[in-house]
Formats: sequence, structure tokens, C-alpha cells
Amino acid sequence: MIIAVDGPAASGKGTIARALARHYKLPHLDTGLLYRAVAAAVLKDEFDPANEADAVSACSFDDYTLDDPWLKSEEVGKAASIVSAHPLVRAALLLRQKKFAHQSGGAVLDGRDIGTVIAPDADVKLFIKATPMIRAQRRHMELRKRGIVTSLDKVLADIRARDERDAKRPSAPMVPAPDAVMLDTSFLSIDAALQRAIAIVEAQKARQGAAAE
Repeated sequence: MIIAVDGPAASGKGTIARALARHYKLPHLDTGLLYRAVAAAVLKDEFDPANEADAVSACSFDDYTLDDPWLKSEEVGKAASIVSAHPLVRAALLLRQKKFAHQSGGAVLDGRDIGTVIAPDADVKLFIKATPMIRAQRRHMELRKRGIVTSLDKVLADIRARDERDAKRPSAPMVPAPDAVMLDTSFLSIDAALQRAIAIVEAQKARQGAAAE
């Protein structure tokens, strides 16, 4: 079973995807980490994230780099949003993601183009969303817990800028797949959001089972 979980930054898609992977005992891939790994390599080499050639040259990274805590930093996150807009970067990472999605037994992947590009044949497609202000508040709280001081207004501006880049990029823009089920987590607790997600997966499985009979 392949479960595709898409959505914008701080919508809760990563939390839900990880929980679904644990619930169904499936391997999980946060595809955003791949772009963060590229961004981190670009920054370390003091290259320009906006330069497509610089970004493409950083796509051949080892899997162990995905465990680097620095990848979760705001600095890398901003650069990742820029490098992920380059069509050649997305093409370079495409096969890696498809291979993970279509491994034996299935997988759970979260990102922004899983249900539309990486695994359009996914058994279940979720698009997780929340209002920009709610997402900014979540990210702001997360940053404060990590000791990073910044204003809510700045975080909100960054969230809106990322949304615009993701939605307007020419290659694999962030849009819900036509058959994706929308899940708004704006006013849901983590547990409530997860239960909704599991219910959606179970409903999809039941429909597919009935169709196969």
C-alpha cells in the first residue's frame, strides 16, 4: 500500500505521515529532507541556491546526510524552498523517490508532489492543509522550543513566500491530486488529525476492496 501525504509547510503532513507509517508498519520518507540535503550542500559550498546549476551539482548526496540535524534549521529550510523550484533538481531526485514509493510492501511518503508526480498511482492520497496563520503559529512555537528567536510576523511572511514559490514553480507545483482527500488540521489536535487520517485510509481500502470483488 502506497500512501501519499501532501501539503504546505507546517500543515502537519510530516507528523501525520510518520504516524501513519507506524500504524500500518510501513517505511516512511520525508521527501522534503532530500531537498534540504541539496540545500545544505549548496550552503556549505557557499554556492547560490537560486542558481540551478549550483543546486544540481549538489544532488548526489549520501543517504546518511539525511540524519544531519542542521537540515531541520530555518536557514536550510529557506534554501530548500528555493532549490526545490528548479526543474533539473526535481528531475535529479525523481527516481530516488519513485523507487522508495514502489518498494515491495509499499510506503508512506510526504511532500508536495507525491500524489501528483512521485506516486500518482498511490492507493491513498491525502492533502493536509491549515490556515497560514495557524501554520505560522505552529512553526513559531517550534522555533522557540529550539531556542531560535524570531517574530511571528516574520514566520508568517516566510510561510506565505514558501506557499507562493511551491504553488507557482513550473515543475511539479504544489497542488492537490484530483483524487486526493483534503484534511484541514487548523483546529484539530494531533490525535484527532491522526484519527481522521486513519479513517480516510481505511475508507479508501474498503472502497478498493469492494471494487476488487
